[in-house]
Amino acid sequence: MKHVAAYLLLVSGGNASPSAADVTELLATVDITPDAERLEKLISELSGKDINELIAEGTAKLASVPSGGAAAPAAAAAGGAAPAAAAEAEKPKEEEKEESDDDMG
Repeated sequence: MKHVAAYLLLVSGGNASPSAADVTELLATVDITPDAERLEKLISELSGKDINELIAEGTAKLASVPSGGAAAPAAAAAGGAAPAAAAEAEKPKEEEKEESDDDMG
């Protein structure tokens, strides 16, 4: 992940096609030693490709992946009941305080 992050940082800094040496130099500024094998694979996979197009393609592919949204509403419904129950539990306490105030005066 650090290799990809460094590559993207270099691209956003204006280097349209960073080399392995560029990525290594950037990672060295924060005392990180890159994995040469992984870095070479990353550079070879991205060589000659526009990173913005690759990101757009990846985003389109991720849009079609189901996100499992059925569990979220059930959890939200269960979570929504707890605050309501807590609010109802507090109401009788407030009424008791009012009654005790009436007795004092």
